[in-house]
Amino acid sequence: MKLKRIYSVLVENRSGVLCKVAGLFSRRCFNIDSLAVGETDDPTVSCMTIVSSGDERTIEQIEKQLNKKLDIIKVKTFDESQSISRELMLVKVKYNKGNRRDIMETCEIMKADIVDMSKTHMMIQICDIPERTALLITMLQSVSIVEVARTGTLALPKCSENE
Repeated sequence: MKLKRIYSVLVENRSGVLCKVAGLFSRRCFNIDSLAVGETDDPTVSCMTIVSSGDERTIEQIEKQLNKKLDIIKVKTFDESQSISRELMLVKVKYNKGNRRDIMETCEIMKADIVDMSKTHMMIQICDIPERTALLITMLQSVSIVEVARTGTLALPKCSENE
C-alpha cells in the first residue's frame, strides 16, 4: 500500500545541506514528490517541506535516515489529514477574445487571481491545496498554457490545544 507522508525538516541554513538531503533520497532510491525550502523566523535555520510516498517500510526508513544527518535539527512527520498544506502556482496562458471571459470565470470559481496581463497573455496565480492547483491546470487545458511554475507543497501540522 502506497502512503504519502509530509516531512517538515528544520536544518542549519548553510550551503550544501540541501544537496546532502537530496543525496540521501537519491542514494536509497526514495522519491521526492515535492520539495520546498525557505528560512524560518531564525535566519540560521531553514525549513524543508518534503513530500514523499512509499510503503510503510520506506516511510519509516526516510524518517530514520533524516534523523541521522548532522545538519538536521528536527524532523516532524505527518500525513495530509494532520496538516494544513498549500502550494503556490503561477500559470501563463495565451488568450483571445473568444476565451478571455471563460478564463476569467474559471479564475473566479477557483479563487485564482490574474496578476499580470498583456494584449495576448495572462498570468494567473493560485495559492491552494495541491489538488486544487492541479485542477486549475486541468481546467485551463482547453486554452494555450504557455508556462507553469509551482512552489511545491508547504505544510504545517494543524493547531492543537496541547501546543
